[in-house]
Amino acid sequence: MTRREIKDYLDSLCVRYNCAAFIDADPVSVPHRYERAEDIEIAGFLAATIAWGQRPTIVRNGRRMMELMDDAPYQFVCQSEPEDWEALLPFVHRTFNGDDFVYFVRALQRIYRHHGGLGGFFRSSFLRHGEMREVLSEFRRLFFPPELNPLPRHMRHLSSVDKGAACKRLNMYLKWMVRRDGNGVDFGLWSDAIPASALYLPLDVHTAETSRALGLLARRQNDWKAVEEVTAVLREFDPDDPVRYDYALFCAGIYKELAVDSFIL
Repeated sequence: MTRREIKDYLDSLCVRYNCAAFIDADPVSVPHRYERAEDIEIAGFLAATIAWGQRPTIVRNGRRMMELMDDAPYQFVCQSEPEDWEALLPFVHRTFNGDDFVYFVRALQRIYRHHGGLGGFFRSSFLRHGEMREVLSEFRRLFFPPELNPLPRHMRHLSSVDKGAACKRLNMYLKWMVRRDGNGVDFGLWSDAIPASALYLPLDVHTAETSRALGLLARRQNDWKAVEEVTAVLREFDPDDPVRYDYALFCAGIYKELAVDSFIL
């Protein structure tokens, strides 16, 4: 099939899945509980952090995280003390446990107290670098400063682009915070400073398999080079908003759309 035919096919899936009806079953439903920008930023970041495994479990545990923070994530991050963090210790999502949760709250508290919050950091970092790969690298260094004594187990929950990781969860989080298309899924909180054109595809098993099936991705590893490769193709489809195809590629994978639609390659 031609690239034009593939683009038209993905455009049709965007209409089908990039809509508010998709929210409830997706981790993005966790930050959609809130209206205040800072609550959305923090809830989105924590929900994205645990976004691996089955989606119903991710959504359920993301909401549990919010409950443990008194359903007021910004207030909890900014005002909580060590004695308050004990309430977080029972939390478990796969390998992310209560100790990891406490570290992430401590790191977020430092960012909101000293670095303008998540939105402030990502806006200013993009202004400095003009490229999201460098922003991802700088963010990880900020999140794991020596003074917080991060353990290796804490650090494995925030992927390192410098080590070649695909950084799926961070790219997904940035998609939520930056994109604004009026469809009620992504928030566009940072669209004033970061263009959607700068975003990279959140590459996971499903988006990667669909991309390879459609001939958009040749690389076999799901790493940063693969992210760059497939995002470059998506920028040909839509230079201003390449990652709008995220749900199209993801849902084509999980719902077996290629077979259902009898899409012949």
